[in-house]
Amino acid sequence: MRCLNVSSYRFVPLADLPALRDRLKAEAEAAGLRGTVLLASEGINLFLAGPPEAVHAWLAGLRKDSRFAGLDAKESWSDAQPFKKLKVKIKREIIRMNRPAVQPQQGRAPSVAPVTLARWLAQGHDDEGREVVMLDTRNAFEIEFGAFERAIDWKLRKFSDFPAALEAHAGELAGKTVVSYCTGGIRCEKAALLMLEAGLPSSYQLEGGILRYFEQTEGAPGYRGSCFVFDERESLEPGLLPAHGATLASA
Repeated sequence: MRCLNVSSYRFVPLADLPALRDRLKAEAEAAGLRGTVLLASEGINLFLAGPPEAVHAWLAGLRKDSRFAGLDAKESWSDAQPFKKLKVKIKREIIRMNRPAVQPQQGRAPSVAPVTLARWLAQGHDDEGREVVMLDTRNAFEIEFGAFERAIDWKLRKFSDFPAALEAHAGELAGKTVVSYCTGGIRCEKAALLMLEAGLPSSYQLEGGILRYFEQTEGAPGYRGSCFVFDERESLEPGLLPAHGATLASA
């Protein structure tokens, strides 16, 4: 049986966390889903897998809540369940930065669509003629699997190291169009906001992260290698196939 894998997130104010956790966990268990759902006052972050009808039904139920209406989910397929169990947890942040003043749920930073970024990279500059710099916000071990060519890598051990790294290197980014990116978009949402606060007005997030770039461009131009994912598939190629011959097949 083919297994549908979905990842999604949304920064949105949430107040009823225990009740929401219990409901989403019960519904996911009933549907036979596995993976992780993280909840915090700032929003939701999820990675789930299971039978396609069950995954789509669970997402449809989630979207009935007005806070999650229209929630976008990135999809890929596998021949086996890549998660060992289901976890639904309440956290202080759905992606930890330790900068409470950075609140994407109150307003997003500007984003650039994958097809637009591909054009910028192909032409060597943005539409206003500025140099485009790719800034990887992932952890160092993830970047070893693959990254955008000539992307800046600050050798982060964890995402909460990003603010200090930005403070140390912000001057190197002045006057350039900086596109922050990560696996699925959640880290670069916060990173782009912090860059704007640091006085870098031409700061963007890559909409949907590397996985959306793979989906819409198959990694060309500019990406080399695979993308690490936090499940048993380990990493995906630009065609959304497992990089090491595992069981993933593109939809």
